[in-house]
Amino acid sequence: MILKVTLERIYQKPQASGFRVLVDRVWPRGISKVNAALDLWAKTIAPTAELRKWFGHDPEKYPEFKKRYLVELAANPDLPDFIKTLKAHEQDPIIMLYGAKDETHNQAVVLSEFLKDK
Repeated sequence: MILKVTLERIYQKPQASGFRVLVDRVWPRGISKVNAALDLWAKTIAPTAELRKWFGHDPEKYPEFKKRYLVELAANPDLPDFIKTLKAHEQDPIIMLYGAKDETHNQAVVLSEFLKDK
């Protein structure tokens, strides 16, 4: 079955209810854990600190970032359990949350595309 995922920036007011997953390795500044309304913080699925720092949210680096992150995902030992968790909640909308200001060049976009055929 194809996982249907929507993306939301964690700093915005929630647009929909569902299974809410933060896919950042670092907790977003200014967001309290109490008010985040998360079901899961999937920090081990997020890009490594090295890749995140290299990328630096530079849109020109995005194509290479995407390639490198997909390689990391393929080798990530936590990925099967993460997918299993998402599939267990697929009756609800799955909402991936991220902190990046750029809504088109970030890890949540890469991850959601990756999960479409899982």
